[in-house]
Amino acid sequence: MDRNRILELTADMTLEEKAMQMTQLSPDMFYHRCPSNLTGPLREWRFEDEQLQEIGSVLGPSGAAYLRKLQEDYLETSRQKIPLLFMSDVIHGYVTIMPIPLAQGCTFNPKLCEEAAEAVAREASAAGLHVTFSPMADLVRDPRWGRVMESCGEDPCLNGRMAAAMVRGYQGEDPADKGRIAACVKHFAAYGQPEGGREYNTVDMSRGVLRDFYLPAYREAIKAKAALVMTSFNTVERVPASCSKLLLRRILRQEWGFDGVVISDYAAVEELMNHSVAADALEAGEKSIHAGMDIEMMSGVYAGSLKTLLEQGRITESEIDECVIRILELKNKLGLFENPWKDADEQEEKKVIYCREHLETARKAARESMVLLKNQGALPLSDSGQVGLAGPFACTGNLLGGWHCEGRPENTRTLGEALEEKLGGRLVTAMTQPFSWGGDRDVPDMVEEAALGLKDCEVCIVAAGEPEWETGEASSKTNLRLSKNQEKLIHALHEAGKRVVLVLFSGRPLEIGPVLEECDAVLQAWFPGSAGADAAADILCGDYNPSGRLSMSFPRNVGQIPVYYNYYNTGRPAEAKADSYVTGYRDCPNSPLFPFGYGLSYTDFTCGGLEISREGGKLQAFVRVRNTGKRSGKTVVQLYIRDVSASVVRPMKELKDFRKVFLEPGEEIRVEFTITEDMLSFYNEEEKWVWEPGEFDIMTGLDSEQVETRRIVVPAQADREA
Repeated sequence: MDRNRILELTADMTLEEKAMQMTQLSPDMFYHRCPSNLTGPLREWRFEDEQLQEIGSVLGPSGAAYLRKLQEDYLETSRQKIPLLFMSDVIHGYVTIMPIPLAQGCTFNPKLCEEAAEAVAREASAAGLHVTFSPMADLVRDPRWGRVMESCGEDPCLNGRMAAAMVRGYQGEDPADKGRIAACVKHFAAYGQPEGGREYNTVDMSRGVLRDFYLPAYREAIKAKAALVMTSFNTVERVPASCSKLLLRRILRQEWGFDGVVISDYAAVEELMNHSVAADALEAGEKSIHAGMDIEMMSGVYAGSLKTLLEQGRITESEIDECVIRILELKNKLGLFENPWKDADEQEEKKVIYCREHLETARKAARESMVLLKNQGALPLSDSGQVGLAGPFACTGNLLGGWHCEGRPENTRTLGEALEEKLGGRLVTAMTQPFSWGGDRDVPDMVEEAALGLKDCEVCIVAAGEPEWETGEASSKTNLRLSKNQEKLIHALHEAGKRVVLVLFSGRPLEIGPVLEECDAVLQAWFPGSAGADAAADILCGDYNPSGRLSMSFPRNVGQIPVYYNYYNTGRPAEAKADSYVTGYRDCPNSPLFPFGYGLSYTDFTCGGLEISREGGKLQAFVRVRNTGKRSGKTVVQLYIRDVSASVVRPMKELKDFRKVFLEPGEEIRVEFTITEDMLSFYNEEEKWVWEPGEFDIMTGLDSEQVETRRIVVPAQADREA
C-alpha cells in the first residue's frame, strides 16, 4: 500500500475511529473477559462494542490460533478493515528464554545478542505477534531498582551496541519478512535512574548528564531503525516523559529524525493527573497529543477526550492525523494490509518454539553471560570425589527471570539435573527447598541437616540468590543481601572445612560481601534462561571456559549505591590526599566490590604495550594481548578515554570500544582500535555536540580499573593540517 492510500484511509476515518486507532487495549476486552489482574485506570473505563470494532492495537495476546481468530473476528466487523497490531513484552524470550538482558550485556558480544534476538523473533512471530517491547535501552546505575535486569548495564557504549544488536535481531532487513517482528525501544527517557531505586519514581538530572549518559543507547537503537519508541513513566526536567515536548518533539523527532510510532507505557497518559501536570483527562490528552504521543496504552483518555478537545480548539485535527498516519504506516511496513495474520501459523509455532536450535542459542548466550567473580582453585570441579549441591536454585526450573513471556519453568532443566548428567553418582544434594512466598521469603532452615548430608563432600556448590519474582517491574528492594538462611548455609559449610562454590542466580548485582571471604569460587549466573542450568554445569565442570565481563558494577554494600565506573571527579578526590576532607566514606572505599568490565577465566591473560599512532590522518591505539595460561579462552579488550581538560567536567574514563578475542595457550595478538573524533566529543553547556583539542588519556585493559594509560595531545584541525 502506498502513502496516498494511507492518507485516503485517514481522511475517510471518523474522529472516533481515529481515537480508537490511537488506543491499545487488552485482548480480553474483545470478549468481555476483564482480566482479574487488570491494573490502573482501565478498571474505570468502559468501551462500547462499536468502539472495540475500531481499536488499533492489542496488548499481550499470545498463540497463533488465538491471534488468527482475534484478527478474523475483528476484521469481520471493522468498517475500514484496518488490521490489528499485536504487541507484547517479549523481553528476552517467547518460550525459549534467553538470559536476562543484563546478563547478555556481560557477553560483550553484540553478534551473539543479535542471534538471540533473532531466535526470539522467530518464535514470537510464529505465535502471531507483530511488535515486541524491547530492547530496553535504559542506562542503570542503581541495583535496588528491579528493572536493571532488562537493561544491558551502566555504560552508554555497551548499552547502545547491545540495543542496536537486538533491533537488528528482531527486525532483520525488513520487519515484514517471515520470522521478524518490529522492535520498540524503551523507556524514553532516563527511566533507569529513579530516585532511591524506587519503581516509577522521579528522575532528576542535568541535561548534560542526560545527553552524555542516558540518551546515547536509545539513539543507537533508533539508528538501527527501531520501528517504535515507548515513553517512560518518570519525569525529565519536571515534565512526565509522556507529554515531554523536549523528549518527543525536539530530541526524538527533530534531532534524531525518528518517524516511527511513539507509544505510552501502561496507563501513563492517564497518570499525568497523578503527576499534577493535568487537572483532568482532557488536559492529559491535550498535552500528550501536543507532544506527539501516537498510541495510548491501556487507558481511555484519547477515546474519551479527543472529540471534546477538538471542538474546544485545544488540539488540531492535523495533530491527530499525524499520529494515525504513523500507526497506519507501521501496519503497512509490517505487511498487515496484504496479510493481516503475518506469520501466525500453528504448525510453524510447534516447529520453532523450544526447538533444538533455539535452545542451543540460549545455551551459548548463557555460557558467555556468566561471570566468574572469584576462583581460588575450586573451579573447574575435579574429576574425582563427591560434590555437594545445596540451595534454593539447585533443583528448580525457576531460572528464567522476570518478563519471560511464555517461558516454561516446569520444562526447564535444573542445575541438579545438569550436574547429575555430568557427575553421575558423585553428586550429593541437600537443603534444596525453594523460597517461601510469604513471611520472610527465605528458604527453610535445614542447615544442620545439610552440613551432615554433605559431610563427605570436599567441594560444595551453593546455588543461591534472590527469588525470580523479586526482579523486574515493581520489584525495588533496599536489602540486596542473600537471605538469612542462605548466608547461614554458606557459613556452616565453610566452617566445616568445605570448599564452597557459590553460584549466584539474580536479576541484579547483589551485596555478597558478607559471604565472599568464605567462598572459594563465585560464579554470577544471573537468571540465565531455558538452557541456563546446562550452561552453568558446562562452566562448573570445565567444559566451557568462562568469558563474561560485568556490565554493571557490584556494590560493597547498599549504602554505597549508586556506584559506577564512569564517574565525575571532584575538587577533593579521595585519592588526592590522606586527610578526611575528601569525597569518601569513613567505613567503606569508594570503589566497587567488582568493577564494570571485570571477569575471570580458567586461563590467564595479559594486556599491555599500549602504543598510539597518528599515521595517515588516523589516530589509532594498539595493545598486545597474550594468553599466558594453559587453556584456550576468550577475553574482552577494553578501550577507555578521558578528556583531561574540557569546558565542562568529563568522566574519569569512558568505554569507547571493545574487542572480544579468542586465544590459544601462549598465543599473542595485537588488537587495534581506531580513535574517532566522535569518541572525543561531548555535549557542551549549549547542548552542542563538540570536541575540544587538548590532552586526552587513552586507556586499555581487561576491566575498567586495571588499565594502562598513555596521554596524548590532539591539536585543533588547523594545527593538524599544518
